[in-house]
Amino acid sequence: MGRMSRRVTAASPCPCGLPATYAECCGRRHSGKAPAATAEALMRSRYSAFVVQDEPYLLRTWHPGTRPPHLDFDPGMRWTGLDVVDTADGSSFHTTGTVTFRARYTQDGRPGELHERSRFVRQDGAWVYVDGDFPDA
Repeated sequence: MGRMSRRVTAASPCPCGLPATYAECCGRRHSGKAPAATAEALMRSRYSAFVVQDEPYLLRTWHPGTRPPHLDFDPGMRWTGLDVVDTADGSSFHTTGTVTFRARYTQDGRPGELHERSRFVRQDGAWVYVDGDFPDA
């Protein structure tokens, strides 16, 4: 698995909010043992990768046309919860999909929320994140 956060272990509840342990859920995707079958599963696993600061997984699941060269994690940022608001397409029968979500965080102890509509495409059979927009902006 990527770099594990001190607060998330294999036996911890998965940060993505599904009722499974990290090892049984997003940890399997992070380690490469299980690909994301849907755009929503990829989005949830990417959220969890931000929680555990798994840069290799985030970069590997980012479309090469929009992927940054590296990520800088803010040491004062803690992701605290995820709510999936809406999904469109993104199943095993689609080649594109969108997932709208709200991700809660604290930054230097102050609460905040990221509301994003993310776009995903299948590339070589695997879902990848392309980009997102911010419905509240």
